[in-house]
Amino acid sequence: MGREVAESCIDGVIIEMVSAYASSFYSSKPDLAARRIEAIGFQVGHQLSERYTMERPRFADHLEAIKFICKDFWSELFKKQIDNLKTNHRGTFVLQDNHFRWLTRISLDPAAVANNDATSESESGADMTSMLLYFPCGIIRGALNNLGISCAVSADMTNLPACSFVIRIKA
Repeated sequence: MGREVAESCIDGVIIEMVSAYASSFYSSKPDLAARRIEAIGFQVGHQLSERYTMERPRFADHLEAIKFICKDFWSELFKKQIDNLKTNHRGTFVLQDNHFRWLTRISLDPAAVANNDATSESESGADMTSMLLYFPCGIIRGALNNLGISCAVSADMTNLPACSFVIRIKA
């Protein structure tokens, strides 16, 4: 019998981890905090990918591996598949999640974001939210690395809780 943890507990741990790295450990060095958060995500993604692909044959190409991430891997992590996958067939993939679970409890003042009012509260909220996205970027990069695909992953949040992840395969 496997151990289970409530999703809200995992969400809380991730938010607190990001907060600790961004606000306490590396408060004066946000780039270093982002790299550390992404590195933790990389380890998590690498290990989860190892677990979820143990009984599978190797993927034939990049597209098969990305489809695995969108369907099976994402379903294991978030209990839903990626909503949309786009590619330019030249090594760039965009994964769109219209209701990204880790952003559902985040709220930013839409007027401040739309008007670019850089008040310290709205700015710190946006910064913390962008820091939170380094973790899933690391998870995706770690999972793909375990599948033999070297890549760079970035995230874009234009309309909370929607989020898109851009994967660029390295040649």
